[in-house]
Amino acid sequence: MAEKNSSFPRRALQARKRAKHKKPEFLRSESWRYSKLSESWRRPRGLDHKMRRKIKGWPPMVSTGYKGPKVARGLHPSGYREVLVHNVKELFEVDSKTQAVRIAHTVGKKKRAEIVAEAKAKKLVVLNAKEVKEAEVEGEETAEETEEKPAKEQEQAKPKRKPAKEKKSTKKQESAKAKTEPKAKQKSAKAEKEVEKQ
Repeated sequence: MAEKNSSFPRRALQARKRAKHKKPEFLRSESWRYSKLSESWRRPRGLDHKMRRKIKGWPPMVSTGYKGPKVARGLHPSGYREVLVHNVKELFEVDSKTQAVRIAHTVGKKKRAEIVAEAKAKKLVVLNAKEVKEAEVEGEETAEETEEKPAKEQEQAKPKRKPAKEKKSTKKQESAKAKTEPKAKQKSAKAEKEVEKQ
């Protein structure tokens, strides 16, 4: 009986593949005529539109008659049915033979790592298991430890910064300096003369 269950999703996927092979490529009407229109499907809504009226010679429209087989609907290409999981508790309700786990996008790194580890232990298929590096998880723990260290140790651990480079002077700055330098020299010369007189 287990053999029949294992071959069942494979047959369903094959049936879906055959149905898709017969299905036409649905194009947006007039997309072949105007370059400004993309080929992505839009339903024609005009009263006199020939595609909407299904007139001979016009491409087919999307309709329910082109649906895939009912048994294959909702199946992942791997043959499993997807189950959305938010925490470790939800893994206990998943059937490892027919269902695969998809971790919700709102789950953080720490909880994601726990879910992936538990799924591996239960031999569940995780569809979006990005391997959370242990270094990242450990990095969060070390960050907490560094807060507890005294300030002197942290200062010693920090790398020394290079001194900032001097900015190149622009033409405007050079011309402003040139104007102010003669005045400064004149003032210093006057001050020297006053000192000599005294």
